[in-house]
Amino acid sequence: MLDPTITAAREIIEESIEGIRGAIAGLPADALNWRPAGEGTNPIAVLAVHAMHSTRSWLAVATGGPLPDRDRDAEFRTVVADPRELWETVDRLAADCSGLLRTEDAFEPGTMRESHSRASSGRAEIVSGAWALLHAVEHLREHMGHAQLTRQLWDQREG
Repeated sequence: MLDPTITAAREIIEESIEGIRGAIAGLPADALNWRPAGEGTNPIAVLAVHAMHSTRSWLAVATGGPLPDRDRDAEFRTVVADPRELWETVDRLAADCSGLLRTEDAFEPGTMRESHSRASSGRAEIVSGAWALLHAVEHLREHMGHAQLTRQLWDQREG
């Protein structure tokens, strides 16, 4: 039986990924790459790619999985030429996240593990499994909301 905390996190993460998919659905590449307030803002493609890579990374920390290769800076340079590229990336990373949350290993919330280098400090940090799991959930949810708002702005722009 899976840990109820992991089960709850999985349900919230799956719902959040569906929210990201909803923000992407039916949009052409120019909409996915559109920056709602110019260069200082992130388009849906960037939000989706960054959110999914970050979630996979933090879930690996939370569950003791191997840290995946990650180039955070490249995530923020994402530009899609074809919406299928973005769908494939989201689907691949969603499957990775699901796999990390379906482990038979017991969730050890107090176990301290090393993260990737953090943008805020430029170095890896040691965090608990609980902290990493909660951060994965809240960070994904935050960027899902950003993507949904950007979608609403795009739809208003077109309407």
